[in-house]
Amino acid sequence: MAEIDLADSSQNRLKSGTSPWSHAGTKPNYQPLQDNLKVDAMVIGGGITGALMGQHLAERGLSVVIVDRETPGLGSTAVSTAMLQWEIDRTLSELERFHGFERAAGIYRRSAASVTGLSKLIVAHRIACNLLPRQSLFLANNQEGAGDLRREVELRRRAGLPSRYLEHCDLFTEFEVDRDGGILSRGSAEADPLLLTWGLLDIAVKQGARLISASVTKLHSEGGRVSAETDGAFVIEAKTAVLATGYAMPGIDMPKQHRMTSSWALATIPQDPAALWRDQVLIWEDSHPYLYMRTTPDGRIIAGGEDDDTVDPAARDAKLAEKIMTIREKMKRLWSSADTRVATAWCGTFGETSDGLPLIGPVPSMPQVYAAYGYGGNGITFSYLATQVIGALIGGGYRDWFDDFALDRDAPDVPLPSNVSEETLQSALG
Repeated sequence: MAEIDLADSSQNRLKSGTSPWSHAGTKPNYQPLQDNLKVDAMVIGGGITGALMGQHLAERGLSVVIVDRETPGLGSTAVSTAMLQWEIDRTLSELERFHGFERAAGIYRRSAASVTGLSKLIVAHRIACNLLPRQSLFLANNQEGAGDLRREVELRRRAGLPSRYLEHCDLFTEFEVDRDGGILSRGSAEADPLLLTWGLLDIAVKQGARLISASVTKLHSEGGRVSAETDGAFVIEAKTAVLATGYAMPGIDMPKQHRMTSSWALATIPQDPAALWRDQVLIWEDSHPYLYMRTTPDGRIIAGGEDDDTVDPAARDAKLAEKIMTIREKMKRLWSSADTRVATAWCGTFGETSDGLPLIGPVPSMPQVYAAYGYGGNGITFSYLATQVIGALIGGGYRDWFDDFALDRDAPDVPLPSNVSEETLQSALG
């Protein structure tokens, strides 16, 4: 019998500070576990990934239980910046070097299709989560980076992806941004991640899913079924289980390409609408540490980045003031019209992989148990992708491209980013 110990996984200290997301939606009503349960599918985790997975499996006609020991959506989901981008942390050029053009292009196309699919899901179910379509603007940090982006655009055109290169003069004329070059891409979006999560859980319940407040302490896989011990007297038994615990790490051996880091972000006071950049595109600067910026419906600027290899929560929290000051300075340099007064600031644990791809699929040595970990800068996009992959696998379907995201895939030999220590990289790569 194979088993996973989840007793030590927790939302505690995953985040600090306050994000700007609305709590005005209807908070899901999780019921205590008062009896033993038998279901088709058990989803462990009630954040954005668990909500997407639970809703998808319920829509497929399975009996579903979504289990969370914490208030749903108030873990790492509540501090997500919800930039729903299809551009991956690793560029298409980098993925081509890792995997060849056809495989890399397929990964990018599936990421783009995931943003489209998620947007359609939100619209079809009329989820009030401030979904807005956005273009994304990927900026070079210097002239060398601008040359890299020119080559990136050529690869994207070859892959059929909707991007165009902007020279310095074009960037300044169209967006009043003073950078050496950039890529403008269609097909991204933004949302309020908390309202999206709660909306998805509400739909899942209407489709028959049960929301259970309990702490899963141990999973057992034996005889084609999975049983979950809890912190109470009752057990949940399922034909299959999905780990959607986000940055609360389960008791499994994480792949060698995975590493934990920390990230920091802020939301400004509402801006004068005339002071915001054109079309409120999603902005991502290719620097180390990187900088990203988006806006909110009430005119705030959300900016963040400054990721480093801090993993201790106390050390991460101690850096908050210094990191926020740095983000404010970088934001002002990029967009001089910004009023950088901070309304809220936060920091949190962040997960990423050396190839920039999520961890989706069967958990090795745990039959009938799947992992759904959308780590990286476009985690919500990857969470939607996870529903498609795991939903198909549970239904008996398989595609060769599923292996691109598998937990036991080979990790590429990657260069060291300037914000990650040699010790951390060696730990990540094994």
